[in-house]
Amino acid sequence: MAVDENGPGGGEPEATDSLRTFGAVVQALREHAGLSREEFALLVRFSKHTVASIELGRRMADEDFVERAEAALGNTGALRNSAKYLTRKNGLAAWFRQWARLEAKAITLHTYECRLIPGLLQTGPYLRALFSDQLPPMSDEQIEVNWVAREERQRLLRERPNTAFSFILEEHLFRRRTGGADVTRELIDHVLELAKLRNVEIQIMPTVRESHAGLAGPMRLLETPENKWYAYCEGQESGQLISDPKVVSILQMRYATMRSQALTPEDTVSLLHRMRGDL
Repeated sequence: MAVDENGPGGGEPEATDSLRTFGAVVQALREHAGLSREEFALLVRFSKHTVASIELGRRMADEDFVERAEAALGNTGALRNSAKYLTRKNGLAAWFRQWARLEAKAITLHTYECRLIPGLLQTGPYLRALFSDQLPPMSDEQIEVNWVAREERQRLLRERPNTAFSFILEEHLFRRRTGGADVTRELIDHVLELAKLRNVEIQIMPTVRESHAGLAGPMRLLETPENKWYAYCEGQESGQLISDPKVVSILQMRYATMRSQALTPEDTVSLLHRMRGDL
């Protein structure tokens, strides 16, 4: 299962050679059997769209598909044996990949988050706590693979010292204690360490705040080396990359206002230390 910037998400996996090869074998056996995709889909009890995605190497075939396809295509064992070698590129949902490519080259990155700690700031235990609550449930192997992908993205913070990172985080994200006190304590320590980096600015938006420019939801903004700005807004099972200068300008104004409404970086560090002491 692919994941979005922060937590679990959907989307088809990025194609790999093994996925494409397995899909080609399925298609060849189906056509040899004289079955259309519609006829084959009925036999394996999967949608025509799912069959097409598997044959084109865009979707991982699960065990039920493999077994039903074997039965429908003569029980040769070819699919069952080749399925053992299926691999895919995990870690980023399809809708997030375009933003991730821009993110990797950005000279400025702004993030406002009100739902959970952003992916670039997460720890392994915090991510595992998030993924443990994912529905449908994920296997331990899936969770670990996704953590590796998340950790790889986090290298941006240290490997791009000339990129300016700004984060505005709601206070309740730490108060919630996702994963328990120990996980939260480690998370706060991690965020405090990142706050020491010259290119990273972290601000907390207090829970009690009479005015708030970001009530429309989370947002991300970035500036490319060509000084072009993009925005990204994410919801459940979806995300939107925004390039319209007028819309991006509106989001920039909101973010700038939030920076003035949130605690200063120095006061944020003090609050994090106090919250840690309360655990």
